[in-house]
Amino acid sequence: MSDGSQERESLKPVEGANRSLRRKIGLKGEFALALLPTITVLAVLGLVEMLSRQRLLFASLASSAFLIYLDPQHGTNTVRTLVIAHLVAASVGLVTFLTLGPGYLAGGAAMVAAIALMIVLDAVHPPAVSTSLSFAFRASQEGNLLIFGLALGVTVMLVVLQKLALRLLARFSSG
Repeated sequence: MSDGSQERESLKPVEGANRSLRRKIGLKGEFALALLPTITVLAVLGLVEMLSRQRLLFASLASSAFLIYLDPQHGTNTVRTLVIAHLVAASVGLVTFLTLGPGYLAGGAAMVAAIALMIVLDAVHPPAVSTSLSFAFRASQEGNLLIFGLALGVTVMLVVLQKLALRLLARFSSG
């Protein structure tokens, strides 16, 4: 991969993705697909409210949920990409916060490092850039990383549910 000639898995649709189905689902289907991300984001917000007052640390997961709804069959929305990108970004943000303190220097360093690592690890998920900034600016407790991991797990469940919903939708639309 050093010459850059190979395609990056996280930057293309998942192999075998039925992208034409999405064009046929109509307004009711779109609302049905949007329901899962909405419920997931609300559940994550409720979880965060119970465990922590650091609401902004989890805003990037709302963007992830919407991207999953928008195109669950894209490489940037796979479980692997989602988990690696957000955990790397959160960790980098926390490390820059602990070493540089809160502020623009920590935020800038976290953002650059997160982007570079996402590219190197072939785990490009744009909302994770926000995760790195959130942790660099507001990570006043190391325990937030654990809580974020828990919220990320809920978002991973969304990926699985969206893929199941698409399969069911394909089954009903073809039958």
